[in-house]
This record gives sequence, structure tokens and C-alpha cells, in this order.
Amino acid sequence: MHPHVHPSADMGVRSYHFVAVPLDSAACNINPSLHMAEIRFNELGKPAEAHRMSTTQQYNPLALQLLARDRLNDEEMGILNDLASVTPKQMAIGDNLVLEGDSPTASCLMLSGYSARYHVLSDGKRNISAIHVPGDFVDLHSLLLQPMDHGVIALSAASVVMIPHTRLRGLTETHPHLSRMLWLSTLVDAAMHRRWLVASGRLSPVGRVAHLLCELFVRLRTVHQVDGNRFWLPMTQAQLSDAMGLSTVHINRTLQEMRKRGLIVWSGADVEILDWEALASAAEFDAGYLNLQTRAR
Repeated sequence: MHPHVHPSADMGVRSYHFVAVPLDSAACNINPSLHMAEIRFNELGKPAEAHRMSTTQQYNPLALQLLARDRLNDEEMGILNDLASVTPKQMAIGDNLVLEGDSPTASCLMLSGYSARYHVLSDGKRNISAIHVPGDFVDLHSLLLQPMDHGVIALSAASVVMIPHTRLRGLTETHPHLSRMLWLSTLVDAAMHRRWLVASGRLSPVGRVAHLLCELFVRLRTVHQVDGNRFWLPMTQAQLSDAMGLSTVHINRTLQEMRKRGLIVWSGADVEILDWEALASAAEFDAGYLNLQTRAR
């Protein structure tokens, strides 16, 4: 079974939520809020190329993220589809989506590809403090926090849409539930930052990389961007070094150790998780902080 968008009637107002629909004989239902060690890969969802919310709806990664956490009614779904249907900007690897010191008048929504939040130190060294995936507002907080104290750079070719702050402010005044859902997305960002701090401060190098891979896998699965136990991750070892706070030499040795332990295979930009239980154990990973429970917000 796979989480899929399906309408249901409630007090005369149709709302959308995740239900399980059969995909193939090997599939079965998954609850993303469970401890992830309970998942078996032959139970995971549809291939990444099947990017759709339903047979009639456009692929909207922002809506998929929010639907994993609460129901949305027709009007809210229409608003989200309008936001995602703005003509996208095509970003190349290395393009800046956000520049440190800027005061944006629009927030950037990722539709495809990867980007990274980063800081550059006085000696030129770079630290990556977050990885963004489709459905992420990389700088929703810029609506209230300016100027920007960090930059966001494209790690791959990416499609993004810029949502004017005037429109976002209007939503906060006219659609309180949708406003709470967008607020929730910034709270989840903060939760991920806290987990990254714990991982970098207390986990072993293998544990740090394992935690990043576990987190990305769960987030990508939410927006239908995994294929079984594989996902696309176009990060170089230098970028991984910037994110993990380890030297490139140490990153190389860590990845070799993970391969020897049968945890992963990472070839080019293709990551395959071989042993989820062992990888999650090394990371001390529990997906609860991602708040993937569908409930009233």
C-alpha cells in the first residue's frame, strides 16, 4: 500500500488526507510516524517516476508535505496548487537561491532538486546547516526575519517558485489553518536543526552520515521521491564534509566503513540503503521529530 491523496466528506466540506491504496502484490501500508526501524524495504512506496498526487491532481510536493501532517480542504488545496503552478525558475548547480545579507520580498519554494543552507566563515570555509528537498520553503522565515543570516545554494539543477511575501501575509489573515500548517513547516525545520546539532555533537562519524541518510530518505519518501530503498542524492564528498563537520578524508573513510558494514551503497548520486535497521541504529534515528502524523493542527 502507499499513502495517496483521497477526498472524503466531512460536515459537507470535502477534505484531503492520506489513505492507503494498493500498488502491487508486495506492497503494504506504512505509517511514517512509526519508529523507522519497523519498515521493510519491500513495503516501500511507488517509484519516483510516478510523481502524482492522484490521477487528476498535479504533483505538488508542498501539498504532499502538509497532507502528511493534517487534512486540507478543497480551498486550501486550490491555494497550494496555485502557489506551485507559478512559472518556475530553473536553477543550475551552484546558483544562489538566497544570499546572506539580503532582505527578500518573496520566499522560495522547492519544486524539484536539492539545495543547501550554508554559512561562509572568515577563512573561506563553508558550513552546510540544512539540506532542502522538493516541497521545502527554503526561507519561509524571511517573511519575518530579515536580513538573511545565511545563504541557500542549489546542490543540483532545481526548479523553484518565488512566492511574494504580500501573498503569504494575505494567507495569514484569511486562512488561519493553512497559516498554521506553514508555521508547522518552520517548526519542523527547527526540529531538524536540533537533531543535526545532537548528531554533530554526540554521534560517531558513521552515526552522523547515517542520520543524514535516514532523515533524507523519510523526507523524500513523503514527497514520492524514492524508488524502493534507493534515492538520488547529488552531494559530493566535499559537500558532505561541509554538512557533517568532518574532513573529506574522514568522510571517505566513513563511507568505506559503511559499505563494509553492509549499510549502504553510494555510487555517484545513487544511494541504496541495504540494511535499514542497522543504519537507523547507528544513527539512533527516530522519525518522530519530523512530525509525520496526520492530525488536526
